Amino acid sequence: MEMIKQYLITPAAGKRLIAKSILYKEQIKQALKTGTVVIIAGTTNAYVAEETLDYIGQRDYSRSGFVRGITLPPSYKLTEAGRLPDEGGFAGDVVIINGKWEKGLDIFAVADSLKKGDVIIKGANAINMLSKQAGILIGHPKGGTIMAALRAVAGRRVSLYLPVGVEKRIPGDITEIANKLNLENAAGLRLLPVYGEIITELEAINIISGADAELVSAGGVCGAEGSCWIAVSGSERQIEKAKSVIEPLLNEPAYKL
Repeated sequence: MEMIKQYLITPAAGKRLIAKSILYKEQIKQALKTGTVVIIAGTTNAYVAEETLDYIGQRDYSRSGFVRGITLPPSYKLTEAGRLPDEGGFAGDVVIINGKWEKGLDIFAVADSLKKGDVIIKGANAINMLSKQAGILIGHPKGGTIMAALRAVAGRRVSLYLPVGVEKRIPGDITEIANKLNLENAAGLRLLPVYGEIITELEAINIISGADAELVSAGGVCGAEGSCWIAVSGSERQIEKAKSVIEPLLNEPAYKL
């Protein structure tokens, strides 16, 4: 008999859940052993990097500053590069080669050496959950990290994973939106439609437990803004597996700079 259990998952808990599910992917575990895994800086990927480095036994890592561009309230003043004025130097993406974190490297340094079997993990800024489209905002005049990544993905069949929370869901067609934002007379950030394996909280639950997960409502206050009620359905064994992973992270602290 199918069972159903509901969870309220905050954006921070969702980031942690997505990060944990990454290590259930056999392709990623294999690449961690004998290939290259590039975790491109971003807020969700900060959790992915933390979980992944813990998995390979390298724990001297801090999430602080592991971003390039970031969305913050208007009260925060950012530089033209999208960083805080008092923020320290960027230490690079997390690049793991044959099970070892090679500190100081980034996607630009290793993109041309990546090969089939290697993995790039890159966050996104928008998703259409029905069409499985993802969109990445572009602020850099040369296209930023995603353009470097796509050289390897499209050119040499390197696998692209896109961890992104359901809070970034939009109803529109991302290609049509990109066409509008990228017009010559438009101002602000551009948008690039990207295809890869999207992993939201819903996919994460399925990857971890085999249970199905569905977004059933959303929103909240007092720190629950952006949160989502997710219904998890499956066998008793699947529900128990999902419960064992989800419940310990429900009180994940909010992301802090």
